Amino acid sequence: MYQNKPKTATNKTEDIATPLVSIVTINFCNEKITMEMLASISKANYPALEVIVVDNGSLKDYTKDFEQVYPEVKVIVSEKNLGFAGANNLGIKEAKGDYVYLVNNDTEFTDRTILPLIEKLEKEKYIGAISPKIQYFFQPDHIQYAGLTAINPFTGRNKMIGHREKDTGQYDAFYETDFAHGAAMMIRKSVIDLVGPMQTDYFLYYEELDWCESIKKSGFKIYYDGSANILHKESMSTGKNSPLKMYYQTRNRLWFMKRHYPKNDLFFKSFIFSFVIPKKLIELLVFGDWNLAKAFYKGVKDGLNPTITN
Repeated sequence: MYQNKPKTATNKTEDIATPLVSIVTINFCNEKITMEMLASISKANYPALEVIVVDNGSLKDYTKDFEQVYPEVKVIVSEKNLGFAGANNLGIKEAKGDYVYLVNNDTEFTDRTILPLIEKLEKEKYIGAISPKIQYFFQPDHIQYAGLTAINPFTGRNKMIGHREKDTGQYDAFYETDFAHGAAMMIRKSVIDLVGPMQTDYFLYYEELDWCESIKKSGFKIYYDGSANILHKESMSTGKNSPLKMYYQTRNRLWFMKRHYPKNDLFFKSFIFSFVIPKKLIELLVFGDWNLAKAFYKGVKDGLNPTITN
């Protein structure tokens, strides 16, 4: 097993510290994808790792399967599906690293997935969390994520920088961003100890945005590093336009805004009822997406009764 002790590795340009990194990922009835991710970790060529897989309510215990691919993996089995936040929190509790790297099980590592992030975190102590450039696995010359803009406090909207753009190196820089990406997000363990775990009420979607807000409010910054990258097989778990995704994104957007922008609640709800709800329902009903329309309606209904208030 890797030791929880900083080591030194030689880079072409300088000597860098190699503190222990705890990789935490979630498996939910998708062991093949998880094993592909585990097999790719060796590409990162980073010597101080512990790898934790949280098996999140699967029908079978895949521990032996995962160990065949990555013998030193630690598997935590939860009989109940705890959602994205709950399962990650379970893995984080067991993490011994100086840094915790949350990665989706439908990602694959490259030789630039870990080391550039460690270099930045070791040098810049004001960084609380950082994400690499995320590229589409099946179209690696296209970008999924190169940072996120701030959320508009009146409309609840923001923009993913570089989304679906062809990668010509235009986002290879290192810069501050408003939110890290939950598919690949490295956080200082000391910051997690300070701000606490992710909010589990969200269950799926928006929990990492909520967490980033807590990290920023604690005095740390969120950064994007375009010299690092990871490949993402997007939406292989929930589907691009599944009712599950529609429901949680709709509900949790309302919860997020209520929690972080309570002073704008009246304006935001006016915007939602005047523009967003009518437009979305018409769009879904015209195209005959009845299940999506029902999921959207239920998301709005439940979102107007937030359980997250502080």
